[in-house]
Amino acid sequence: MRAARRTRGLPRRGERSRYGARGGLLALALALTATGCVTVHGETALVPAATRGEAATALKRFRGAYNEAARDLDPAKDAAVLAGPFGAITQQSLRSRKAANPAGGAKASPLEVSDVRYLIPRQRGWPRWFVADTDTNRDVDDDPARDTRWLFLFTRSAPEADWRATYLAILSPGAIPKFRTDGDGYVVPATPGALSRAYTTYLHDGKGERFAPGRHTTGWREQRAKTAERPGWTIQWADEPADTGAFRPYALRTADGGSLAFFASRHYERRTGAQNVAVVPPLAAKPLLKGRVDRSYTLEYTSNETVKVPPSGGPAVFLNRLQGLTGAEGS
Repeated sequence: MRAARRTRGLPRRGERSRYGARGGLLALALALTATGCVTVHGETALVPAATRGEAATALKRFRGAYNEAARDLDPAKDAAVLAGPFGAITQQSLRSRKAANPAGGAKASPLEVSDVRYLIPRQRGWPRWFVADTDTNRDVDDDPARDTRWLFLFTRSAPEADWRATYLAILSPGAIPKFRTDGDGYVVPATPGALSRAYTTYLHDGKGERFAPGRHTTGWREQRAKTAERPGWTIQWADEPADTGAFRPYALRTADGGSLAFFASRHYERRTGAQNVAVVPPLAAKPLLKGRVDRSYTLEYTSNETVKVPPSGGPAVFLNRLQGLTGAEGS
């Protein structure tokens, strides 16, 4: 089975100017201030990742491009505002939908957001990130029990780069934990750890107690076991971590000492048909298909996961997992 394509790590801006005299540094700062050209890179300083105004502008820019791309089913329209797992899932979904409906998605309802809360951490270095906790018009009905909030995690890779929506979590309001904040109201980042690697290892062999039982853990392994030998078919799975570059994980410290973590993973499903079975990939896979389909084909999925990690270090609980078809290859 082919290896997953890796995303290279983003470069760090590591150089800092040094001045031998305090007076020279002060004079330079005053001169730059007078011209309005001060730039604080924050490679080592602990600073807010964004201002509320910058966060609001990033969300508005994303929503405009996202709605335009959905209307035209054109991934080029929102490529500049997406990154990471959410970007990969959204972009390939648009390609598949465009192939099925060349006229576009003019009837698509534009995404609207309201009651926005910005969760902005202080941090050092790059990439910078923040979370926009939003209410949307995507709820199925007006039943409060089915209400959801969409949490968009935005990242910015360097001072000259734009903010991009990288992760999305769709949660019920009651599932969103209270977050720890500092004295100025900024949320506190946490170390996510090797969640992607732990999850893909668990799916492979079922070992480890890193994740609590549920639909996306024990349930998924049970489902795979049941469908591995369908009549006329053999189905195999492989899982790989996705935790570098634009797919790096992020986490926020919760008020109870635990964390809410965002991470990604890749999953491969190889379907091999018997000699008397017509081997035809799903319609959604055809626009992404590479190579010739003979007796088998492999589907590649990207997952965007959100889990709550308890303060005790016990099993992480899945709150949301979004998965999308992001590749297909015949063999």
